[in-house]
Amino acid sequence: MTDSTLYKTCVLCYPAALTREVHHPTMKNLLSIEELTGDEIRMLLALGHRLKAERGHHSEQPLAGQTWALIFSKSSTRTRVSFEVGISELGGRPMFLSTRDIQLGRGEPIKDTARVLGRMIHGAVIRTYGQDEVVEFARYSDLPTINALTDQEHPCQILADLLTLEEKYGVGSWKDMKISFLGDVDNNMGRSWMWAAKRLGFTLALAGPERALPKPETLAALDCPNIICTTDAEEAVRDCTVINTDTWISMGQEAEKGTKEKAFFPYQVNAELLRVAAPGYSVFHCLPAYRGYEITDEVLEANAPVIFTEAENRLHAQKAVLYTLATSNC
Repeated sequence: MTDSTLYKTCVLCYPAALTREVHHPTMKNLLSIEELTGDEIRMLLALGHRLKAERGHHSEQPLAGQTWALIFSKSSTRTRVSFEVGISELGGRPMFLSTRDIQLGRGEPIKDTARVLGRMIHGAVIRTYGQDEVVEFARYSDLPTINALTDQEHPCQILADLLTLEEKYGVGSWKDMKISFLGDVDNNMGRSWMWAAKRLGFTLALAGPERALPKPETLAALDCPNIICTTDAEEAVRDCTVINTDTWISMGQEAEKGTKEKAFFPYQVNAELLRVAAPGYSVFHCLPAYRGYEITDEVLEANAPVIFTEAENRLHAQKAVLYTLATSNC
């Protein structure tokens, strides 16, 4: 589906998102998918399609005159580039701040850094370890704050994935779809996918070794019957339209590499497993990918067009978030 076709479809489905009425007065931050409503997710996706279609000729510059800080404790390729480009394309100025270069890296409390930056900049994008760090920064800075990844959630990636899914299968197509996530499913991506399933109502199948499945208290908090947890990879993938995977070794878990690889190999996304997927299936990967581990080279290359569109759509989904926060907090 082309950008122009999606644009026209979104006009019919979500007309407010394609006009200047896209403001969300209650959306001050993007800290998690959990904190979004289903309507807010749908509006962000519609706006993402609009901004992608308009790229290079935006009629509005909602970040004009604004400086946004990118505060990263974890290294990144896609996150840093997509946010720097997105902020610039919406008229703002990105300022990259590694925690190695500022006082946070020397023990200054987050609340002190937040209160200083809150008097100087206009918004913050934070990529770090603890979810509590992002929440604390947002509280004390009183700035629009975006979670660009924590160990708890990865909301920007899920929005990009849903944007990609709609591009391939149609606006709102996820509602009648089975989506799966294989591997280390009790991680930030798995949790964000679970909250997306809760908010949007699609069937989500999670497959991994017993120790990697969501904890009972997590599932109890979700209270979402359309989430399936299993140790059987084939059961999760059967009749599935979108199959997701991610690295088995997240940043900070390098010491567990040997143990995890042995436990997770039955959940590798490979051609044999995909024989039971739905016709016209797609494999998603948020990258970086470790070929021969969570996904084979053959499968990644066969699905490269959608996987690298998924990476590109980080830019467009995040621009939708930036636009919404800028216009909600003005």
